[in-house]
This record gives sequence, C-alpha cells and structure tokens, in this order.
Amino acid sequence: MKRFLFLVLACLLSATVCFAQSERASVRRGNRDFRKEHWPQAEINYKKALVADSTSVTADYNLGNTCFRLENYAEADRCYQAGLDSLAKGKHGADAYHNAGTSKLKQRSWQEAIDLYKNALRRNPGDMETKANLAYAQKMLENEQQNGGGGGQDNQQNQDQNQDQNQDQNQNNDQNQDKNDDQNQDQQNQDQNQDQQNQDQNQDQNQDQQGQQPKISPQAAQQMLQAIEAQEKDTQDKVKKEKAAKLKSKQKEKNW
Repeated sequence: MKRFLFLVLACLLSATVCFAQSERASVRRGNRDFRKEHWPQAEINYKKALVADSTSVTADYNLGNTCFRLENYAEADRCYQAGLDSLAKGKHGADAYHNAGTSKLKQRSWQEAIDLYKNALRRNPGDMETKANLAYAQKMLENEQQNGGGGGQDNQQNQDQNQDQNQDQNQNNDQNQDKNDDQNQDQQNQDQNQDQQNQDQNQDQNQDQQGQQPKISPQAAQQMLQAIEAQEKDTQDKVKKEKAAKLKSKQKEKNW
C-alpha cells in the first residue's frame, strides 16, 4: 500500500445539518483511530459516517483504506469503487487508483491491478511507486500465462499444494532414512554381539584345551617307558665304564 489520504471534507449542501455534522464527526474520529492503527475502531466510525451520509466519498475511501489494513480486500474493493468515479476527477485521483490497484494486487488479480495502475499513472506519470507496482503486476501476469494461464489464486493454491506435497515427501524420506539408520545400527549391534560371542566361545575352547591333559594311548605309553628304561640302562653302562676307567688309571699310577 503506497499511502493513505484523508480527504478534506467538502462543504456540501445537506437537507439536514445534523446528519452532516454527524458524518464529519464520525470521519474525524475514524481518522484519529486510523493514525493510531486502531483499525477495528476506525472501521466502526467510518461506517457510522456512511450511516449518517451514504453518499460520503470521504467515508467510503477511508473505509476502503481501513479494510485494506484489516486484509479484507473484497470490502476494500467495494469501498474504493464507490468513490472512484468522483475521486478520479479531482487531485486525489492518482492516489485512489493506486490504492485500488494495490488491493487487486494483494488478491493476485494481475490484469485488474495493471489497469488501475495505468489509470493512476495517467494522472501522475512521475509516480515511481506506481510504476514499480505496475511492472511487478505485469511480470506476474506474464509468468502466469507462460505457466498455462488460470487465475492467480488457483496458481497460488497449486503452488501451496505442491509445497505441502514436497514437505510431506521430505518428511517421509527423513522417516525412511531414520528407519534405515536404525535397522543398520541394529544389524551392526547384532554383528558385534555375534563376533563377541564367537570370540568368547573360541577363548573358552582354547582355555579348555589348555587345561586338559593330553591323552596317551597304551602303546605310546609302553614305548615311552621302554625308551626311558633304555636311556637309563645306557646311563648306568656309561657310569660303570667311567668307574672302571678310573680304577684302571689308579692301578697304573700305583704300579708305576
């Protein structure tokens, strides 16, 4: 929204002075509330002004600005349109067309916004803000036509729907990834547990084998015993020979 203009109340002849005073007083109260950004109260006062004088262009236009602030764009359109013909002839025509165009822009009614901005520029060709808004509306209309046409609101709904679908798909992908990660982690834990069990089992087997005495067959035991006896006999024979040699040596010494 470019700006809000509080129209100066024109001194119009009225059949009832009381109603005229009531209308002007309600508009003034609405203007004060509007400046304080008390939009709901401003709306009430402007409507009171229209009850007092249903032909009040000032009340209609300012009510349109208030409805715009309240994001009630359909009502804003109605209020702008009610006083647009009268305002178009005066010095505030450019502002009125600009604000009406911005209300259409908010509703993504690109072509209507373009027409209203062009009318505003005919009355004020140097308005840069209106030129910028016009260029934006033209660009959005071009994009819409390139994408197959249709209303701006329908395109926005499709974009929102696609965005929701993408978000759902991303959430599903994240959930699947988390599930796969959990499964992989469980499998890894199972593999580690199995490896540990195998290691423990092998270690227990090794310990059992180390603790067990080797079993010897009777034949092997007999052979080992015979070998020991033979070795013992050889040792005894060797000892006897050594003793005999010593005795012989002594005898030589003694005889000599």
